[in-house]
Amino acid sequence: MRAISAADPARSDVEQLRTHGWCVIPNLLPAHAIQALAADLDPLYAATPFCQGDFYGGRTKRFGSLLKRSAHSAALALQPRILAATEAVLSPWCDTIQLNLMQAIELHPGAPAQFPHRDQDMWAGVKGEVEYLVNVMWPLTRFTVQNGGTIIYPGSHGAEALREEMPGQSIIAEYGPGDAFLFLGSTLHGAGANRSPDVRRAVVVSYCLGWLKPYENQWLAYPPHIARGFSPELAALVGYRQHRPNLGNYEGVCPSLLLTGDLPDHVGAVDALRPDQAEAVAAHRADQEIAA
Repeated sequence: MRAISAADPARSDVEQLRTHGWCVIPNLLPAHAIQALAADLDPLYAATPFCQGDFYGGRTKRFGSLLKRSAHSAALALQPRILAATEAVLSPWCDTIQLNLMQAIELHPGAPAQFPHRDQDMWAGVKGEVEYLVNVMWPLTRFTVQNGGTIIYPGSHGAEALREEMPGQSIIAEYGPGDAFLFLGSTLHGAGANRSPDVRRAVVVSYCLGWLKPYENQWLAYPPHIARGFSPELAALVGYRQHRPNLGNYEGVCPSLLLTGDLPDHVGAVDALRPDQAEAVAAHRADQEIAA
């Protein structure tokens, strides 16, 4: 996990996330980087059918697997300030974070407001104490009140997520390409209604605790022959690393072995334990040797 110094701008991001449940970081990526990604995704938006179901939205298009659809998408997933803030928020509950999903979204004119929800509710774990994920919305077109900008409920996160009644206050943050909109998985939110004549496009990048089952099945989206082209950091983020103790292994070792191109026929399992577990296991073995 990355350490955040007192001078690190990510420290402010973390404070805002913990206090308000969301924040906007302006001008985090240059306009040309977003424009290049948008150009790659443009024909995919055109080819993708509308969603089915009231939650996804019949006037909305969505598609994933973005890391193999555009080389420019990796800059979003690996943005250092985003990763630093995310790891700081989630590190109390995990050894490493992972990519939960990377999805392109297109909201068409006439789309109604989305059902207000908390993304953490996809998992059945305890709520109000644990943060499960951090979402980052990267707009490809400007988000406004008129075109369905995300409705966010400030202060609805953490223990407040246990309240049954709806929060009284909501806002729509207006921001544009190059800006990053972060919010916690416990923060109540939903897409607004698109009352404009234009489509609203964005890419959402979501990170979650490394021991959870992610929303998007990363190993199907990026099988070994695809992930071999990723940087080691990106491959690890999509799941080609273990989460101690021994979670997500392949034949008892780190699944990054699958990316080496030199896979042996037989593999010997290797412990991947947390320090406290390794110490307890070593002490137990020592006791056994003394007793013998």
